[in-house]
Amino acid sequence: MNRDQKAAVVDRLAGQLESAEAIFAIDYRGLSVKQAVDLRASLKDADAQFQVAKNTLTERAAEKAGAESIRALLEGPTALTFVNGDVAVAAKALATFRRQNGVLEFKGGQLGDETLTVEMIESLARLPARDVLMGQFVGLAASPITGVVRGLNALISGLAVQLGEIASQGLIGEQGAEAQGAEAEPEAPAAEAEPEAEAPAEAEATAEPPAEEETTETPSQGETTETEEG
Repeated sequence: MNRDQKAAVVDRLAGQLESAEAIFAIDYRGLSVKQAVDLRASLKDADAQFQVAKNTLTERAAEKAGAESIRALLEGPTALTFVNGDVAVAAKALATFRRQNGVLEFKGGQLGDETLTVEMIESLARLPARDVLMGQFVGLAASPITGVVRGLNALISGLAVQLGEIASQGLIGEQGAEAQGAEAEPEAPAAEAEPEAEAPAEAEATAEPPAEEETTETPSQGETTETEEG
């Protein structure tokens, strides 16, 4: 590789270091050519590229891009994975490949301006994919609103059913009849009051004959007295 070719590799690596959303530094010892092909294919879903370059060239590229956290990891065989898509999916693909093939070891990395440790990358590999996380978040945010809407719909439906049952059983008509009977009840005392008002008149009519008897008896007594005296 001549000087111009090396300069082109440095420029390309520097551009990838600057534009990538995340970079993983990986010890690739023991990785075969076929395995490298399979690994690159598994990283396509995360829009990630697995690249192997000499540490001297990668170090110059890291210095040019200002990626000091990556530059510090360039000891021993080191490959870089540039992630432009879902970081969790890329970390999961690397972790799954390592488990299945017994090769690859995380050395560290960078996410934006933050330095990633091996433990952080392992944690990223255990996260769900971004679209799954978004779906879970939307589901949690919408669940209270959905519950309220469902509750209101159930309440309205139940009220409609109850009103329909009341109408079908004629309870509304019975209540109207009861209401009319309640309005007619105040007239009953007035009707009952009339016999009570007539009762004294009957009593007076009944009481008059004794008074006449007394008037009749008084002259008869007087007559008897005058006869006796005569």
